[in-house]
Amino acid sequence: MLDWAILPFKRYFDFSGRSRRMEYWSFVVLVLLVYIVLVGIMMAGGLSLAALSGDPAAAAELEMGPVFYLGAGLLALFGLAVIIPSIAVVVRRFHDRDMSGWWYLGFIVASMIPFVGFIASIALLVLMFLPGTPGPNRFGPDPKDPGSAEVFA
Repeated sequence: MLDWAILPFKRYFDFSGRSRRMEYWSFVVLVLLVYIVLVGIMMAGGLSLAALSGDPAAAAELEMGPVFYLGAGLLALFGLAVIIPSIAVVVRRFHDRDMSGWWYLGFIVASMIPFVGFIASIALLVLMFLPGTPGPNRFGPDPKDPGSAEVFA
């Protein structure tokens, strides 16, 4: 499963072709786990949920040490490193559904509209769960069975 999770980093700027659900969801789980670990490091360095609640008394007691700043820096670097592969894997996932990658821009714009954004986010989540089109499509061969294309057709 780790091979699938690292594959979007290997295909960093590759917006062509198709990606399976396994590649997308393994990547999502890897990114989520890294974020959890980095936020854990930040919390070990002094970040507390009580201080984030907006309580002035808790914020006054907040002392963040160097471990917090290390975690925050690593979180920022990882966030920047993950932006392009995240977009690319979603575009390839749309290609697997035989949809243009420009649909992703439409979902991003729709998510900025208050009520429509919630519906668009759920629709995007559903699209990421749906299987790809079987066989080759206009974006390439089927990643589950790349040899299924008929050679002599």
